[in-house]
Amino acid sequence: MYQRIVIVGAGQAAVQTIDTLRRKGFTGQLTVVGDEPYLPYQRPPLSKKYLAGTLERDRLLIRPTQFFADHKVTLHLGRRVVEIAPAPGNVRLDDSTVLPFDALVLATGSRPRRLLAPGADLPGVHYLRGIDDADIIRAACAPGGRAVIIGGGYIGLEVAATARELGLDVTVLEMAERLMNRVTCPEVSAFYAAEHARQGVHIHCGAQVRALRGDAVTGRVRTVVTEGAREFPADLVIVGVGVAPADELAKAAGLDCENGVRTDAHCRTSAQHIYAAGDCASHLNRQYGRHMRLESVDNAFEQGTTVALNLLGVPTPHDKVPWFWSDQFDLKLVIVGVGFGHDTVVMRGDPGTRSFSACYLRGGELVAIDSINAAKDQMAARKLIAAHARPDPAKLANPAIALKDAL
Repeated sequence: MYQRIVIVGAGQAAVQTIDTLRRKGFTGQLTVVGDEPYLPYQRPPLSKKYLAGTLERDRLLIRPTQFFADHKVTLHLGRRVVEIAPAPGNVRLDDSTVLPFDALVLATGSRPRRLLAPGADLPGVHYLRGIDDADIIRAACAPGGRAVIIGGGYIGLEVAATARELGLDVTVLEMAERLMNRVTCPEVSAFYAAEHARQGVHIHCGAQVRALRGDAVTGRVRTVVTEGAREFPADLVIVGVGVAPADELAKAAGLDCENGVRTDAHCRTSAQHIYAAGDCASHLNRQYGRHMRLESVDNAFEQGTTVALNLLGVPTPHDKVPWFWSDQFDLKLVIVGVGFGHDTVVMRGDPGTRSFSACYLRGGELVAIDSINAAKDQMAARKLIAAHARPDPAKLANPAIALKDAL
């Protein structure tokens, strides 16, 4: 039985690991190292309610301050781990503190990919990952200002919706030929493009950013230039071109890494006493039979639970069907499963009603669903996908037939 567990990272996966360990009877030492000076907090609201100013900072906390005292957790906040030594088993912090461990949990998350274009480091160019980023962006969101958002994925579109509601003139530049190109089918992309346009957001797909130019006097960003020398004026720029796993420490420690810290189905890394969970982990997913790295609160929550149980000596695979969500204006997109390798998309319902689903099939098996304001569909899909169900496409396409009855 392990007696000293150190968790690197202070997000959802870390909190869930702590909660499960203590609830299941772990009485040893628990230590958490987080590189931000804040208690673990929720990140999804940063691009929505918190950015809009309708959610207070203290309501972002995953657990209240007392939780960590009650669970006897030693916190090192505002500190970075600079080295992991799997043998003899310790981590070194940026203030030279050395923390010994019997078991280590890597929950280091991910970080925004940087824009590689001249001028990308100008004042007024922002990335949204943490509380401080959201505070800076919110302060720059003056009504009537011009915001250019580079990237038409979840984060970019959520920020676009929030900025528009704050009264800004908003332009989204997406280098692919459609929005949310990596995660949704063309029908869903077209629906969201139309909805954003209806709300006054200017969408430009196939827009390759070539440079950002600053004001000659202030030096702040003033223009975004795309292929073909087209110019878009900007008072602020928010870059949302994806994230990369924070796996540098794991690589330096000699752990297997490939698009994140590579783990088995039990969330165990190539070192027997080191586990990984959340955005940084590329886990062996038994549902889909391949390694995958998932960026979602639900995945971090479930993997945190799985890690804790395995640390306690209860062999537990991580085999939950993943799900994700995105709130844009009054639209709730819930994606259940992963549509990787699908060969058929069945549309369920009319997008014109603003309540419909897109069902992804591979070889006749339902592997994922995108539901837009269609809660019953996404709830039923969780069970069907987990059961490797093979629905009747004709029934699937008929919204008058409950999804659970479409077999």
